[in-house]
Amino acid sequence: MTEPPTDNPPAPPFAPDSPLVAQVLPSPNHGERLGVAGPDMLLLHYTGMESTDQAVEWLRTPERQVSAHYVVFEDGRIAQLVPEARRAWHAGAAHWAGATDINSHSIGIEIANPGHDFGYPPFPAIQIEAVTALCKDILTRHPIPPDRVLAHSDVAPMRKEDPGEKFPWEALHRFGVGHLVEEAPPSDGRYFMRGEHGQPIEALQAMLAFYGYGVPVTGTYCEETEAAVRAFQRHFRRARVDGIADVSTLATLYALCASRPGTAKPEPAEPPNIA
Repeated sequence: MTEPPTDNPPAPPFAPDSPLVAQVLPSPNHGERLGVAGPDMLLLHYTGMESTDQAVEWLRTPERQVSAHYVVFEDGRIAQLVPEARRAWHAGAAHWAGATDINSHSIGIEIANPGHDFGYPPFPAIQIEAVTALCKDILTRHPIPPDRVLAHSDVAPMRKEDPGEKFPWEALHRFGVGHLVEEAPPSDGRYFMRGEHGQPIEALQAMLAFYGYGVPVTGTYCEETEAAVRAFQRHFRRARVDGIADVSTLATLYALCASRPGTAKPEPAEPPNIA
């Protein structure tokens, strides 16, 4: 494993939070959680670099100002970099359901994968098994609702696309991790896209905002709306990721909102009329 530069003092060791951790590789890049009693969100990333060792070094180097709580390697090994009680620096500028300090709210898991810029290979089954086990273990310690187990792209749709459309969310959902509905299959027909205006666009934006996406409800299919639709597709309607709100996207989004866990929130509006 590559070590950080020798002119930086090593971060102090700590006891791992999970019995699944094979190695503690302390990162100095963390701080106090702000304004929260504890984490209420679980955020999944991919490392997005050609070399996993390089990614781990990046997450442990003070000058980079980034980190995550865990890294899951391709072979299923799990390393912990930051204690769960601390605020790791993994989300960046992000938004979800009115919250903007996503780092304070979340536990971040980096999944070793070079990502879209470097071929974006499939995630090995043994790695997904480890991610699932780690998520389940974290959920035994923290009351994180299923609809707050999210992709980095969900909370930062204008900037990020990880862990991407190849990540098998259904594998986690089978074991009680995350919120998912069956995808409505894509089909030809009417759709909404960038530049359109009107009440159906406003209804689409309202549903996205109801679920948590940081999209303005203006009735105009703007760049932010397109990015939010694309992020939604990467997570929940992965058969086609294009930022276009077709019938399949709208039906899947409506089903997701209608089945959202908990009863304290109002029911979503009816899906937009796309006829």
